[in-house]
Amino acid sequence: MKNFDCVVIGGGMIGAASAVALANLGLKIGLVELSPCHEFSAQSSFDLRVSAISVATQQLLEQLDAWHSLSQKRLCPYSRLGVWETELSYTEFDAQKIEQPILGHIVENKLIQLSLWEVISSNNNITTFCPDTLKAFTQNTEQVIVELESQTITAKLLIAADGANSKVRALANIGVTGWDYNQSAMLINVETQLPQQNITWQQFYETGPVAMLPLSGESELGGYASLVWYHQKSEIKRLSSLSNHQLEEQIMDNFPTRLGKIKVIDKGTFPLTRKHANSYQKGRVLLLGDSAHTINPMAGQGVNIGFKDVKALQQIVAKAIGNGESWSDIHVLARYEKQRRNDNLMMMTTMDMLYSSFSHPSTIVKVARNIGLMLANHSGAIKNKALAYACGL
Repeated sequence: MKNFDCVVIGGGMIGAASAVALANLGLKIGLVELSPCHEFSAQSSFDLRVSAISVATQQLLEQLDAWHSLSQKRLCPYSRLGVWETELSYTEFDAQKIEQPILGHIVENKLIQLSLWEVISSNNNITTFCPDTLKAFTQNTEQVIVELESQTITAKLLIAADGANSKVRALANIGVTGWDYNQSAMLINVETQLPQQNITWQQFYETGPVAMLPLSGESELGGYASLVWYHQKSEIKRLSSLSNHQLEEQIMDNFPTRLGKIKVIDKGTFPLTRKHANSYQKGRVLLLGDSAHTINPMAGQGVNIGFKDVKALQQIVAKAIGNGESWSDIHVLARYEKQRRNDNLMMMTTMDMLYSSFSHPSTIVKVARNIGLMLANHSGAIKNKALAYACGL
């Protein structure tokens, strides 16, 4: 039976990052993932799932030696963020105001995962089990016994990085609180008449926001972008049934004119839900990323707070090792939840407040929120402090 310091279930972005982060501390890691990564080709189509990677997340990926490889693939930097409901309330956040060259990068999720797996392939402290899946686990005061489809292994720590419907979380009998937002989002990759831009923007409607995330590269039409369309489930279902040409017409009728002409090249949908685990720890089991929390994606912070989880755990384990403590002691591991729970909850609550505010139909509330946006645009230091926090600085 193979023995590890830590076994990570889930080899997506957060799972792969946590494996590398802990392996770099000298720990022996087992990483379990069902689906192997596909090699990158410059001619391959864009992934529908993209993330707005913050400066802090970029710094973590640099530390993990994954950023250089990622930057050689595809990513799109942006330095401005525009939000508005009416043109009078247009508010723009600019990287220059916080003395940064950029606010972040729009990056395809599959490329982040692939770049981390390239690091994993050359790390002697990581053993991968792929394709493989978790069947069950038991734990005692000393270790976790992990039963995979292929074999049984043991670890001092089991990390759940297996997503919003985490099997590890369910097997550990950790409950969740949350709700369905009764909306869905449609992801639409398009060619744009406009060349690649350095801005990402959102316009708010009572039915939900529409957003534009720039993507890298030049298309026959001009550039590329990822559009996000939030609406009632029934409307998103109707939109997803349209042909690409019909969808283009709907986009032109409902998105702001600043988008310019577009050509749809791919589309997909997902429901909007909030989940927060009642605990991030059960003995020698820790939850990271979406297994611990899913957030309204309106501001694109979900993946970034997941990477903050990784950074926090890495720092806690490193400090324990440096202080001569047993890093795998459950009381040491408990510091992870203490450090991350309130920060995650604050971000989740803030996104819910924004979501509720912009979806409220009251004319009084609409006037108030537009006045709020106008005040935010002229708030100076407060606006810049909020921007720096969102960037993880």
